[in-house]
Amino acid sequence: MKALKILPAVLLGGLMATSCAVIKPGEVGVKQRLGKLDSKVMAQGAHAYNPFVTRVVVTPVRTVNLEVALNLPSKEGLNISSNISILYRIEQEMVPTLIRDVGLNYEQIIRSVFRSSSADICAKFMAKDMHSGRRSEIEDQIADRMNTLLKERGITIEAVLMKSIQLPAGLYDSIEARLQAEQEALRMQFVLEQEKREAERKVIEAKGDRDAQQILSEGLTKEILELRSIEAFLKLAESNGSKVIITNGESPFIIQSQP
Repeated sequence: MKALKILPAVLLGGLMATSCAVIKPGEVGVKQRLGKLDSKVMAQGAHAYNPFVTRVVVTPVRTVNLEVALNLPSKEGLNISSNISILYRIEQEMVPTLIRDVGLNYEQIIRSVFRSSSADICAKFMAKDMHSGRRSEIEDQIADRMNTLLKERGITIEAVLMKSIQLPAGLYDSIEARLQAEQEALRMQFVLEQEKREAERKVIEAKGDRDAQQILSEGLTKEILELRSIEAFLKLAESNGSKVIITNGESPFIIQSQP
């Protein structure tokens, strides 16, 4: 008898537990009554609903990482194996429209749009571009093309990241050899530039010495030479110790006679 009294309470508690939906952070919920989708979006928290005629469709609105492995075509007709991460999010206010028009398998739409967009964009670039600094340019163009097709459905592509690129056999070695040759050419250009600057410095230095000698020779007149000779003779006379002075009668120093 006591068990019969407890049974309704247990059934009531179970019914209450199944009639409450908990929306976690980064998610939203939309009620679907008898197959008809509600246009109101349920934010995070606990929400009551009638489990007999209603179910709650939970959809993430945080940033989601979708991994895709695909062979990308290049401008020269090569197939480049690549692993790509597509970062996307669902606009919260567009969740009811997205579920109604596309359904819950919207990632299939994202994959299809990516395959089409990446094929169109990558076909404009050489295979080496996907392995060089132009990779970010390719990623941005693919993301822009995908947003053009998906934005109106409530799907925003935040980024397309080409994480790994596997070039055809032999092509990677040729690209590495070319890059090494470019680096060597840049190094030689730097060395030549340094040598050129050093040569210019020596020319300027030699020109400065020449100009200084020219100015000095132009300023050494006969009168200045005689004055300098007298000053030197006076300093010599003031010094201690014996001296022997040889002169021609005009200058206190020997002056080399002209042949």
